[in-house]
Amino acid sequence: MIDRYEREIIIASDKGRLTSVATKAELARFKAAARATALKDRRVNIRLSSGDLSDIQAKALEEGVPYQTLIASVLHKYVTGRLAEPEVKAGVDGPARGRKRRTTATG
Repeated sequence: MIDRYEREIIIASDKGRLTSVATKAELARFKAAARATALKDRRVNIRLSSGDLSDIQAKALEEGVPYQTLIASVLHKYVTGRLAEPEVKAGVDGPARGRKRRTTATG
């Protein structure tokens, strides 16, 4: 659903009241980045759990994008460093990332 502010922007754009504040160099850089990001020249197949796929599809629906596009976007952000796992510090009782240590009993 479009809110009031978004509607005002659309109307202003349609009437030609908006102008870009980007420089020519910035526009060229943005266009090059968009071209590189949009170029999808390889296919991959992955296996996901039914639950994960359902969650991804629901999130994509919320975002208004196809689920494959959402997956590609998340992967792109991750490999370019714009999406990272939150750092979990080691506690007194265990190593980093909240994993439990395996121990063996000695007899």
